Amino acid sequence: MSSDGDNDDFLYEDEYDDEFDQDDIDSTSEPDVYDAMSPAMEEAPQKKPYDVSWKVKTLQEIIDMQNKEITKVQSLLEVPASSAAILLRHYVWNSEKLQEQFWNDPAQALEAAGLSPPSSPTTHTSTQPTGVFECPICCMEYDYPSTYSMGCDHRFCKDCWIEYLSGKIKGEGESAKIQCMESGCKRIVREEIIDDLVTHDISKRYHNLLNAAFVADSPTLRWCPHPNCEYIIECSQAPTRMLNQLVPTVQCKCGDDLCFGCGYSASHRPVLCRIVKLWEKKCADDSETANWLQANTKECSKCQSTIEKNGGCNHMTCKKCKWEFCWVCMGPWSEHGTSWYQCNRFDEKSGIDARDTQAKSRASLERYLHYFNRWANHEHSAKLDAEFYQKTEKKMEQMQNSGNLSWIEVQFAKQAVDAVIKARITLKWSYCMAFYLKRNNMTELFEDNQRDLERAVENLGYLLEQNISDTDSIAKLRQDITNQAAYVQKRHDILMDDTLRGYLEVSYSAGDW
Repeated sequence: MSSDGDNDDFLYEDEYDDEFDQDDIDSTSEPDVYDAMSPAMEEAPQKKPYDVSWKVKTLQEIIDMQNKEITKVQSLLEVPASSAAILLRHYVWNSEKLQEQFWNDPAQALEAAGLSPPSSPTTHTSTQPTGVFECPICCMEYDYPSTYSMGCDHRFCKDCWIEYLSGKIKGEGESAKIQCMESGCKRIVREEIIDDLVTHDISKRYHNLLNAAFVADSPTLRWCPHPNCEYIIECSQAPTRMLNQLVPTVQCKCGDDLCFGCGYSASHRPVLCRIVKLWEKKCADDSETANWLQANTKECSKCQSTIEKNGGCNHMTCKKCKWEFCWVCMGPWSEHGTSWYQCNRFDEKSGIDARDTQAKSRASLERYLHYFNRWANHEHSAKLDAEFYQKTEKKMEQMQNSGNLSWIEVQFAKQAVDAVIKARITLKWSYCMAFYLKRNNMTELFEDNQRDLERAVENLGYLLEQNISDTDSIAKLRQDITNQAAYVQKRHDILMDDTLRGYLEVSYSAGDW
């Protein structure tokens, strides 16, 4: 189990020297990255200062982006399309760097990418040798038409080529870096060779892997992580250097939110990406362990080893340091005489010191459990979203029938539920943030905002659970829910705005985290 003391000493360290202000986030200018990865984006006006602009793309649009850049490089460098693709993948789709390297030394650029120099043949010749060829891998004899050789002149039988390529693609998941079978040969196998030799299913997987590699190489693209979703998110306003000040939450066309910065499959505002990783690791390691330890164990008053008492008298001997102590008062056993099953000692200094040491250890566990239990409570509430929506829809139908309202007029209830769910997600992660924050004025402001939002959410949830008795109560309930939902949204925006301001002004700087 990780030590809570280590978490108390956690410091926010800015690994980047650059300073950013609000204009960095609000800017809708073109990103300073290469063309293939960052085409012009149709960015909508941002509603909130903590929002980023993004665009959802289909797989075909990603393929078109690659083909457009390949065609451009093919025309500029006068190389085959497959060579242009290999060059771009080697230079991580940075066409400017590729052109600079190529014009300085074409042979070196081609060699580094795994291609044959300009003076060498790039594909097998059309005139096949005659006679019988012995494959150096399977040691079987074949006619030359049943063999294959790339520009490196390393020849193997087609059966071995098929087995090798199928294993690389299907078994190892490789695509852009598949090299010649000859040991030490760095030549990259071209797309047309693979498509010609392998089956249709493996060829399809090969191209899917190439598309996945393109997205993975791009700092402005990310796959939607939700099951059965094939959309890709494009966002140019969340570079790595900004993730110490920004939580870039976006929404896919499938309807689900995700964090573009770390790929987390839901919103985790207002917590920074790296803090989320720390928290999830700690929860996976410590939550159940901490609960059990708190209920069933104590620490040795000398070496602080965790000890479970499973029977016998109060005379305990630590197996690690051999210290003898009393289980009840935690003082040295030498001071207890023959009081084997009861302990009335409380004032002795040794017992007080031992209990103080244990109290500090327990306080660390209790602090963690305080935040974890509240985080888990909001997470559990979020999992009941579907049931909450069903209850609200039934109430909306009841209001239609009882109050002669149209379906549009009762949409205020659904909008209120949306506000509750959104606020609960923010509240959930606010407890993660509060756990790592160290005490200062900004911490108190954050907790005040957190408390006000939580109170507003509970009040709105109470209103949504109210029964409808008559037409007059519907009108009043509608007004109350609408007003409270607006207040919840206001408190949510205040918490998010103040947190963003704290990040931008470096109020949560070294020593505060």
